[in-house]
Amino acid sequence: MLESKELTKVFGSVTAVDHVSLNLEPGHVYAMLGPNGSGKTTWMKMAAGLIKPTSGKVLYNGQPVGIESRRHIAYMSTEPYFYPWMSIKDVGRYYQDFFQDFSMDRFHDLLNKMELKEEMKTKTLSSGMMAKLKIAVTMARDAKVYMLDEPFNGIDLLARDEIRACILQFAAEDKILLLSSHLVEEMEAIADSAVFIKEGRLIECVDLETMRQENGVSMADRYRQIYGHVEVGTNA
Repeated sequence: MLESKELTKVFGSVTAVDHVSLNLEPGHVYAMLGPNGSGKTTWMKMAAGLIKPTSGKVLYNGQPVGIESRRHIAYMSTEPYFYPWMSIKDVGRYYQDFFQDFSMDRFHDLLNKMELKEEMKTKTLSSGMMAKLKIAVTMARDAKVYMLDEPFNGIDLLARDEIRACILQFAAEDKILLLSSHLVEEMEAIADSAVFIKEGRLIECVDLETMRQENGVSMADRYRQIYGHVEVGTNA
């Protein structure tokens, strides 16, 4: 459904994404993993149609991403993107105006689960509350692809359980969920597949259950192997 072919993005002398070919299929929850600066955010923004690649391409259902694909791809960035004068209610109305698939009923349900009130002003929200709002407004869309960049940033341990449950309720056979995070252990409880990116290059995209059964390693183990130069024993 969502595919990149030799996707490359260069900023000046820095190659942020380097010839990444990746195919994401419906019915899966993908964890996109890698240290800061590995290219995760840049790949997501190109897949969302927000920035143009230097070379290569991104396809949604076989067609280049663009205005049409934005109707089906919901992307949550790490940066705050609400006007400071907005209340949470204003944020919902703002999204409702822009996206036909936005459900105000779903938004209200998610706000209740996140313990957020419509009258709250965005400029007064803590980092954790802002993270919850971004997730609520993104997941209130009935999209085919959800891409959440660092959804657990600034959120305490107890709130993560709540947010994880909210995200997973929208996993379905016809949808793709792609989440990036540096909280590897947290992602292991969510994802069924992992995409490892290092210095802008795709290292591998693996099925986690297959990796556990065949190699005897967890996602966290594999992360340490790739990025930490740690030898982790495997089963024969």
